[in-house]
Amino acid sequence: MEILADVLVALVAALHAYILVMEMFLWQKKPGMSFHGFDPEMARATAAMAGNQGLYNGFLAAGLVWGLVAGDPTGFRAQVFFLVCVIVAGVYGAVTANVRILAAQALPGALALAAVLVAQ
Repeated sequence: MEILADVLVALVAALHAYILVMEMFLWQKKPGMSFHGFDPEMARATAAMAGNQGLYNGFLAAGLVWGLVAGDPTGFRAQVFFLVCVIVAGVYGAVTANVRILAAQALPGALALAAVLVAQ
């Protein structure tokens, strides 16, 4: 179960690294605009906000990677903390922005959290 938990945590970290790239570097390019369905004008108007969001996603990814490489109990605690942050952000995003965020962000975080807790 520990291997499954580590794989799920790594996948959630990779997802947030991907979001970082989309929001910080590709927001005003075709892949970034397709990602959120924005036209060039809206992408330009929201680029600074997206960059900030991307940075936060990078912090989530970094925290999850830290949790994977740190020894216990620090690694376990870091994984739990950052996965809870991912879930809360996903639920908040689903309520305030787009309900798809629940499935794209909160659900993977919740599955990884469940695996981490069961593996402990």
